Parts: sequence; structure tokens; C-alpha cells
Amino acid sequence: MDSKPTGFNIKRSFQILIAILLLSACGAVNENPDDEEWIALFDGSSITDWTPKFAGYDLGVNYNNTFVLRDSLLSVRYDVKDTFKGNFGHLYFKEKFSHYRLRAKYRFVGDQMTEGPGWAWRNNGLMLHCQEPSSIGLDQDFPISLELQLLGGDGENERTTANLCTPGTNVVMNDSLFTPHCVNSVSDTYHGDQWVEVEALVLGDSLIQHILKDKVVMEYRNPTIGGGAISGYKESAYIEGAPLKEGYISIQAETHPVDFKSIELLNLTGCMDKKAKNYKSYYVREDNSSCEY
Repeated sequence: MDSKPTGFNIKRSFQILIAILLLSACGAVNENPDDEEWIALFDGSSITDWTPKFAGYDLGVNYNNTFVLRDSLLSVRYDVKDTFKGNFGHLYFKEKFSHYRLRAKYRFVGDQMTEGPGWAWRNNGLMLHCQEPSSIGLDQDFPISLELQLLGGDGENERTTANLCTPGTNVVMNDSLFTPHCVNSVSDTYHGDQWVEVEALVLGDSLIQHILKDKVVMEYRNPTIGGGAISGYKESAYIEGAPLKEGYISIQAETHPVDFKSIELLNLTGCMDKKAKNYKSYYVREDNSSCEY
């Protein structure tokens, strides 16, 4: 039998090759540029991407095992019987970000630690644009940052959440420099141990919004270093007037137990070349060095 390929076989092989090349080319196009790709900073399975820092202790020391993974929750607990001595703590995610959306589900539970300050009852925070954790002083109480303050109600009185506190920072609000340490949002009050979902929109140093139930409850812009309201910091990290355009994200340990069910982030920095495989229509800050073709 003649084993030489016929003209038909050659033509058919060529058609298959062209089809494969076309499919490969199509595969290089991002067919879903609008699909949001959220990153789980905490997904219920591990906290190894987070590093603790407590006032009076070295970076990485989880004082009294305060930050724990328990029942698929990232929890702040005070199981070790102790009296509060000013050792505020923060837990930092490993990467820093500049333009992003952040959302978290949290709830307050249990009783406050013995001799914790009154203002810290049912009080925690998502700290935005935090300074580099390694630059924090040994005895520093709070990082230079912008605090999206989380508060729980007492069952009777109004107590807003998603407020703003400014440890070591100032912001512009309503076109004026705002220097007080804390200001309330226009949110509802959340009593009891209910889960609350909160979101932040952070656009470098141009705009920051705190959001609850799709409603902007706090808005400010142009954050800079200054204003005091922190102690124990290194002078080299406290550069008065320097803009805060990016930073780390942390949660607090301020003497009241709290649970986080999830913490996730949508990065708004990325490839903005529409020809790239990883182009996303929602990016607002260009990083075309990350483009994939």
C-alpha cells in the first residue's frame, strides 16, 4: 500500500494546523475583562501571611497568642488572664497596596480585657496605608496609618462604625485640612454579635471612602503624615507632611475580642493594555510591566 500522504491529507493537516493557531491566538485575548478578581487576604484557612506587632515586643511576637485562627475565623482573643498595660497590637498583611477596594466581615463578641480603656470597648479597626512594619518603634502604640474604625453598639445608644481615626496622619475633608484624631461616619449602629460587612475604596492619596450597604459613610483625601496621636515612633519614620500614597493593611488588638470571617481585596493597579491577557477594565492605576501576552 502506498503510504505517501494524499493531497487531501496534506490539505486536511494544514487546516487543522491553522485551526490550532487560531485557537491559540484567541486564547491570548482576555474574554472577561470586567470580571473582578478578588484576592483573599484571609480565607478562613491560614494566617501565615500576617505578622503581629505589639507595643513593647519585637515584630513577629504574637503576645499571649492574641491573634488566632479558630473555627475558620481570624480572631482577637484574650484567653491568657492578664491586665492591660498599654500593649496594643496590630496584625499586618505581607504586601502593601496603593489603589484597591477592601472588604471585610467582622463581629464583636465576649467581654473586654481587664482594665482595657473605655473607648476600646467593642472597638477594632482596618488600618489603611500603614507604615512598613519593620519601621515601627519597639514601644510604638499605633502605626502611622488611616484607621477605618470598627465599633459595636451597646444595645441602646447610637454608635456609628466605619469612622475615621488618624494615628500620625492628617487628611483633607470638605476641602479643609482635618486635624482632629477621630470623626464619626454617618453609618447605622450595629448592636450585638451580628456580622457586619464593611468596604473601603482607596485610590492612593487622591480619595478614600468607607462604605456600608453600598452607601458612602465617610470620605476624605490627601492623607499626609502629621498630627501626632501616636507615641513611641521612630523619628526616621515620622516625616511631617509626607503624602501617604500606599501602605500595608492591618487589623487591631485593642482589648476587645473580635472575629473576622473574611478579608478580601480587589487590586485596582494592573495591566491597562487591552491587548494583554490580564487586562482588566476596572484598573485605575497603570502597571503595564505586569502585562501578559
